[in-house]
Amino acid sequence: MASVWRFCRGFLCLGFLITGTMSIVACESIDVQPDPTAPGRQKRESVFGEGGLFFGGEKKRNQEDGTAGIGVNSFLWRATLDTISFMPISSADPFGGVIITDWHTPVETPDERFKMNIYILGRALRADGVRVSVFKQIRNPNGQWTDSGLGANVPTDIENAILTRARQLRNETVEQ
Repeated sequence: MASVWRFCRGFLCLGFLITGTMSIVACESIDVQPDPTAPGRQKRESVFGEGGLFFGGEKKRNQEDGTAGIGVNSFLWRATLDTISFMPISSADPFGGVIITDWHTPVETPDERFKMNIYILGRALRADGVRVSVFKQIRNPNGQWTDSGLGANVPTDIENAILTRARQLRNETVEQ
C-alpha cells in the first residue's frame, strides 16, 4: 500500500507542477492594462523579459541578429558553409551550431589530409562567435595516417575568413 501511495504522491506533485506552470503561462498572456501606447501609460514590462515566456518578440529579434529559423546566427552559419564548401561535410547541426567535416585531401598534396570542427557559439555576429579546430594528418611510408602539427594561425585565419564572409552577407541583406 505504501508503494501505491508514493506512486500517487508522485503524480500529485507532477500535477501541481504542471498546473502551476500553466497558470504562469496563462497569466503572462493576459493583458490587464488598457492600451499601453495610450497617453500617460508606459509599456508593461514582463517578468520573463522582452517577448514574455515564449519569446513572443522573436520575429523582430531574428531580423536584427540574423537567427531566422536556426539556433545560431544565420550569417555566421551561411558564411561557414560558404568558406568550407570545398570540404565534405560529415555532420551539420544548425540548432547547436556545430559543423564537422570529413577528411579532405588536397589534389596538390595527396599525402596530407585535413579535417575541421567548427562551432558557432551564439546568436550574435561577433568576433568571438565562431571557433574552428583544424586537424592535419600525413601519410607515412607504410601508408598509415599519423597526426601532424599545424600552424597555430590556421584556425584563426579560417575564423577570420568566416567572419569576413558573414559581414558581407549581413551587408548584402541590409542593402536590400
